[in-house]
Amino acid sequence: MDTPVRTSGYAERPSLLAGAVVWTNLPAASGAGPVLPDGCMDLLWSEGRLLVAGPDTRAYAIEGPPSRWAGVRFCPGTAPGFLGVPAHELRDRRVDLADLWPAPVVRRLRGRIDAADDPATALEAVALERAAEAGPPDPLLGRIVAALDAGRPVAATADELGLGVRQLHRRSLTAFGYGAKTLARVLRLQRALALARAGVPHAQTAIRAGFADQAHLARDVRELAGMPLGELLGGDRR
Repeated sequence: MDTPVRTSGYAERPSLLAGAVVWTNLPAASGAGPVLPDGCMDLLWSEGRLLVAGPDTRAYAIEGPPSRWAGVRFCPGTAPGFLGVPAHELRDRRVDLADLWPAPVVRRLRGRIDAADDPATALEAVALERAAEAGPPDPLLGRIVAALDAGRPVAATADELGLGVRQLHRRSLTAFGYGAKTLARVLRLQRALALARAGVPHAQTAIRAGFADQAHLARDVRELAGMPLGELLGGDRR
């Protein structure tokens, strides 16, 4: 679910589904921190519910009492083919899977996962089965992510891939939930967080992640994460 703040009950592992991650979380009694944008979408199970987390453009605050969660986080651009829904229709939303798939199918899957000893593994099995039916994602999407994550400008990325800027924008909306400029901004945030969490000073983090300067980094973190970088890194963060 797009980079949640880690709690003592959080764990993840690589999925058997290429590029995906399987995770579980039991937030502490004090509640979980915000979920941060990372360009990904998640298939979720929690206490007998199946949901989908769309791509975020801002921090998402988890509400309600602590509950047990399991999820499969798809790498950017791959979930729409799995779900059969354009990513932009789910942007900044959490929706019941039954709103996207036939209710009888979802009830059957929910019963199967509820009965499993390990809901996360059962959820992963559902993702693997569905992905096999949907077929492999468009390889162009991975090239878009790689170029933007390397800091390539949007116009240069479009040119290198043989696309017009408007074509790239339309493809990005469908695959990632927002345009390439927003995706590049989200990926840059994730690069910066990885560097800062590794102990790189903020000024160096800004330059190495592709920001103009530390002030630019601070503005983007506040806008996308909803808090200053120092506060965001104040606890055990993923």
